[in-house]
Amino acid sequence: MTDTPAPPLTLQVHCRAEVVVTDPEALVAYAVADLRDADIDWSQEEDDLDTAVEKLRADITSCLASAVDPGVLVEGVPGVEFRGGLCWAESGPAREPFHPPTP
Repeated sequence: MTDTPAPPLTLQVHCRAEVVVTDPEALVAYAVADLRDADIDWSQEEDDLDTAVEKLRADITSCLASAVDPGVLVEGVPGVEFRGGLCWAESGPAREPFHPPTP
């Protein structure tokens, strides 16, 4: 008789980070280059590439959010597979702390 492996667990990771942007122009350049290199079928999008680039140039917060890669959180951790996540950026002071529900 063989042991049946336990089914995989799906867990949620919540975190908040404060980031200081010391060179906004470099951040914008990075975000624009990343957008240009992305494999996007622009015929399926509302905007074209030039319009999307202009929107990024006008919004430093969106540039930062587009540069964040949550997949690196568990990169190299054995037995863990990153499936997707959501990252966003906000300007200004931090909001009230997030408190996960207690079981």
